[in-house]
Amino acid sequence: MRPVPRPARTSLTVLALLAAVCALLVGGAGSAFAHASLSGSDPADSTVLKEAPRQVTLTFTESVTFSEDSVRVLSPENQRVNPAPAQHADGKSNTARVQLSDELPQGTYTVAWRVVSADGHPISGAFVFSVGKPSETAAVVPDGSSDDSAVGRLYAFIRYLAYSGLALLVGAAAFVVVCLPAAGGVRPVRRLLAAGWAVLAVSTVALLLLRGPYETAGRLTSVFDLSQLGRTVVGRPGTALVVRLVLLAAAAVLLKRCAVRLRGRDEGQGEGHDVGAGSPDLGRRLHWTGAALALGLAFTWAAAEHASAGIQVPLAVPVAVLHLLAMGVWLGGLITLVIVLRSHGTAGRTLPADAVSRFSTMAFAAVAVLVGTGVYQSWRQVGSWEALTTTSYGRTLLVKVAVVVVVLWVASFSRRWTARLLHGAAPAAETRTVPEPERVKVTVGAPDVPAATDGGGAPDAPGGGEARGAAGPPSPDADVHRRAHQRGLRRTVAVEAALGVVVLAMSTLLTGTQPSRAAGESAAAAAAAAQEPQAKVATVPFDMGTAGHQGAVQITLAPGRVGENTVEAVVFSADGGLATVPELRLTLTQEALGIGPIDAKLKNQKGFWAVYDLQLPMPGEWTLNITVRTSEIDQVTVRGSVHIAPLPRRPAV
Repeated sequence: MRPVPRPARTSLTVLALLAAVCALLVGGAGSAFAHASLSGSDPADSTVLKEAPRQVTLTFTESVTFSEDSVRVLSPENQRVNPAPAQHADGKSNTARVQLSDELPQGTYTVAWRVVSADGHPISGAFVFSVGKPSETAAVVPDGSSDDSAVGRLYAFIRYLAYSGLALLVGAAAFVVVCLPAAGGVRPVRRLLAAGWAVLAVSTVALLLLRGPYETAGRLTSVFDLSQLGRTVVGRPGTALVVRLVLLAAAAVLLKRCAVRLRGRDEGQGEGHDVGAGSPDLGRRLHWTGAALALGLAFTWAAAEHASAGIQVPLAVPVAVLHLLAMGVWLGGLITLVIVLRSHGTAGRTLPADAVSRFSTMAFAAVAVLVGTGVYQSWRQVGSWEALTTTSYGRTLLVKVAVVVVVLWVASFSRRWTARLLHGAAPAAETRTVPEPERVKVTVGAPDVPAATDGGGAPDAPGGGEARGAAGPPSPDADVHRRAHQRGLRRTVAVEAALGVVVLAMSTLLTGTQPSRAAGESAAAAAAAAQEPQAKVATVPFDMGTAGHQGAVQITLAPGRVGENTVEAVVFSADGGLATVPELRLTLTQEALGIGPIDAKLKNQKGFWAVYDLQLPMPGEWTLNITVRTSEIDQVTVRGSVHIAPLPRRPAV
């Protein structure tokens, strides 16, 4: 059986990885959360209260943090009526409660809220409730999401720069350590390392300053508010940014030490020795220190974003760290390879084939890690096939996957150019053989003279002939081919790196987009409310006054929600037929809140009893008190219950 060529094996591996993506992306849909959403409130949205409440409580799907202005209760005249900031209710981290003023006039009140979810993203919304009766309101609530403001857009752009700086720093360092240590002495590579560090450091400082106005929807000028900066630093996202700055300071010291060591080695080579050769332990310590710093930098992202909230956090955080590092090694390494190839091409040199081979192996491993960790993250944040096309997160993820497929296709060409470079280098390596015995015969003490040739032109001096030709440079034709292969590799790697930048942009966009599961949770709540029965029916048996004769009264409330309802009542006889009764009364009581009894004031509609404007102010379990008069002197009172649903919650603004 013929062995499968290396390019074909690579293509098959890529196809297998893509098949794994498709199979595992949605294969294990379970419950997960990120980006909190409002799950309930007291008072509920659009309710009408007889008396003014003393407090307003909001409940979210996950833990939230808030500032002084996170929850504002506004009167009909747009005056704030909660004098104190929000606090967690009963110590529960997923709640926010504010106390209200003592005397609230009748009218409609607006509750505007803006909190920060456990994954570090701010969310906002608003709802209303009324005291006494609904009214017009002048309350002004900002519309639009947190990312629609100037601060939000700037924050998203700088976050992209931070990802780019991490990729350049980690990728360039990995290329130097793993693939080509001599590249550390190439000036463009050193500049790339410095640029990656500088971009990451500057963007981290900018994110730290912008974090406060980003969370509170403040103005851009508020970045200079020191009190706001102090509150930012003690929060989890702010703490992660501070830790990142500390790690970057340590990375600067490490890069400086490596630069000094490289200069010392270069000077030592000029004097005939290598100062670094005698300290392998120092080199290993530097490598392990660099790896630890890279892990720490990636952890500052994972500990404050999507991976830090929801299910399987102990697994999700290290997976996110590996995903970020693999992204940096792959994309930053590609850019470094492009720079090194260009540098060698300008100098008329060829890149060592073994360095290209090592990078090819490293990049393939990084892509495999990216695919594996990306599958898990996609499953965790998406959860269903429908969410891929019905949510912003899912659609963005599809675009990212499409670009990744194109990148892998381009990468297959890069690996082919790499294989050609390796095959082109093989003959030169194979010709470095021990010279034939007759070629190494010399006269002891003979002076060094230029090699003479016999009639056939074969040299007979030591080191000449086949030995010299074998150990010397490759033939001009081979060198031309190698340089052509190197130019082809440089072109495909450049395209691969450009597409990698697009993938990085998609990844940055995903970190600021509400995950499909969280969006689906809010949509599911609204859909569940919409799919609830449009009428609530309660059937209560009663004694008709004749031995063994049990009748039943059926009460139907439509739509069975807070607000105006239609009530219809029908009486059934013992045999299941319709029965006519002289009188039917219905009152409703909300015993838990002490509301009622509310008289429905049913009217005889010649065959059934009905009323079309019953107002129910609160959701929950209501007790039905039904009085049926079966004759001029006989009547019976029975009790039933019905659950009244709240009005569908308005979408967040």
